[in-house]
Amino acid sequence: MKFLSFDKQSKVLIIQTAFLGDVVLATSLVNSIKTQYPESSIDILVKKGNEGILEGHPQISRVLVLNKSQKWRSLYQMIREVRKSNYDFVINVHRFFSSGLIAVTSRAKSVGFNKNPLSRFYSLSVPHPILAGIHETDRNFALISSLGIAKKERPKLVPTRSARERISSLQKEPYVCFAPASVWKTKQLPMEKWIELANQNSHTVYLLGAPNDKELCENIRRQSNGTVINLSGELTLLESVALMEGAQRNYVNDSGPLHFASAVNAPTTAFFCSTVTDFGFGPLSEDSEVKEVPKLPCRPCGLHGKKECPEGHFKCGKEMVV
Repeated sequence: MKFLSFDKQSKVLIIQTAFLGDVVLATSLVNSIKTQYPESSIDILVKKGNEGILEGHPQISRVLVLNKSQKWRSLYQMIREVRKSNYDFVINVHRFFSSGLIAVTSRAKSVGFNKNPLSRFYSLSVPHPILAGIHETDRNFALISSLGIAKKERPKLVPTRSARERISSLQKEPYVCFAPASVWKTKQLPMEKWIELANQNSHTVYLLGAPNDKELCENIRRQSNGTVINLSGELTLLESVALMEGAQRNYVNDSGPLHFASAVNAPTTAFFCSTVTDFGFGPLSEDSEVKEVPKLPCRPCGLHGKKECPEGHFKCGKEMVV
C-alpha cells in the first residue's frame, strides 16, 4: 500500500465544489495532512463564489475555482489545469460526476467516495455512510486515514489581518451574532422566532447574511427591540467569520454559518428545524448546543432542506423554543 501513502512532500489537491459549509468542513483534511506532513503542498478546488472563505489560509498553497455557470467550458479548463499541475494525490470530497471527472483524468492517485458515479476509476474509493454519530468530518477523514494520516484535526478558518481590522470597530462592546437565513426554507428558523430571540438578548445583535438576505434581516431589525444592526451583505465572508469568532454567542441554522463558528471554535447555538444532527452536520465548537423540536413524526423530512414544509405546518420551526 506504499503506492497509496502520503510522503512528507506530497502535492495534494482537495476537491469540494459543493456548498460553502462543505468547503469549511473540508479544511479539516487540510489541517490533518499538514499536521502530519508540514512540508506537503495542498491546493483546494471550490466552486466560484466560495473562494473568499479561504483567502490567505496559511495551510493552503492555492485555491482553484470552478465556474459552474459556464460548466463545461470551465470543467474542460480545470481538467487541463489539474493535469499540468502534477499532483501526487487528488482527494475528491464531492460526490458528483464533474468532480469525479477531474479526479480520474488528473494523472494523480485519486481517492474519493464510492457514491461518485466515476468511483470505479479511482485509485481508492471509500464508503460515505449516513449513520447516527458519524460527523461529516469523520466521513471525510476516512479518505485520508486510508492513506496513512493518523489524526483528524478540526476544521479551521483563519481571518486575514485586514478582515479583523475592518470589523474591529464593531467589537468595542459585547455582542452576539444571528445568521437567520438559509438556502433551504425548512432549515430556516421562522422570522418571528429570531425577533423573539433578539428581544430576549441584552447585548448588541449583529445580523449576518448574504446580499439577498438583506430584506429578511431588515424585517427582523425593524421588529426587534434593543440594538439590532443589519450587516447582511455588508461584510466579506472572512469578516463575518472574524466577527463570529469574537461574539458572546452565535445563533445559526443548520447552514454555512454554523460551520464558520465551528471553524473558529466560537460559542454556538444551532437551530435544527427539518434536519437532524444524525446526518453529521452538527456544531463542533467546544461551547455549543443544539435546539430542536423532538418527537415530531414527520422529522426529518429529508436528508437536505426543502423549499417548503411537505406537511404544510412547519412545526419543526414554529414550535421551536428559543
